[in-house]
Amino acid sequence: MSSVWIICRKELKGYFSSPIAYGLMVFFAVITGYFAYLSTAIFVDRSMQSQMAGRGMPMDLNEWIIRPVIGNVSVVGLFLIPMITMRLFAEEKRTGTIELLTTSPVTDMQVILGKWLAAVLMYAAILCVALLDVAVLFAYGKPDLKPLATAFLGLLLQGGALLAIGTFISTCTKNQIVAGVATFAVSLLLWVLEWVTAFSTSATGKVLSYLSVVSHFESFAKGILDSKDVIYYLSVIFFGLFLTSRSMESLRWRS
Repeated sequence: MSSVWIICRKELKGYFSSPIAYGLMVFFAVITGYFAYLSTAIFVDRSMQSQMAGRGMPMDLNEWIIRPVIGNVSVVGLFLIPMITMRLFAEEKRTGTIELLTTSPVTDMQVILGKWLAAVLMYAAILCVALLDVAVLFAYGKPDLKPLATAFLGLLLQGGALLAIGTFISTCTKNQIVAGVATFAVSLLLWVLEWVTAFSTSATGKVLSYLSVVSHFESFAKGILDSKDVIYYLSVIFFGLFLTSRSMESLRWRS
């Protein structure tokens, strides 16, 4: 486990010693801040309309602000994840340091877990930027904390699944741009598979919908923790890391 943590710290240092981490955080802060502002403005406008109409019904902060922002954040992740994973192994292959990894005394799985964990922590650090917007809501309102925590857990699981896939793709090429584009394409495909249910209710349509990362995130966005959705994301993570280990094994044999 110490080897995994050493590799993880090395990768994290690589992120924060370059403009990558700070650029992604600034981009994420601007985007989520804009989404939070729009959702809050709509919430305030609807609240005033309700009061002027004499209804005076209390409006749910989680439903009107947090849930829409969380949904938009999951979309933004499609653009962030390829930029996080594209350098994990592709850069090692380009510079030739991949041979040091494949001939080092650490196992392939230790290398993979260390790099994937660093990517997950990098993604989690970016998501924490959104907590600044949430802090404002807690300062001036009373949102429910449990649905918010469940939604953030869903974002981490969804991100971890796509990061595992991106980690595998990064082992397949030495070009970071190719790795990033391919990761975005696969992530987008897993995103739009859920659209099949709009025009198909067949068994094939249901299977494709189940494979979509969107259909399994909806319950998290609503604040519902469903075991089948957790199992789905964990299965995708396992599958992505398994493919990565097979790819690393082939690299070790070739070296």
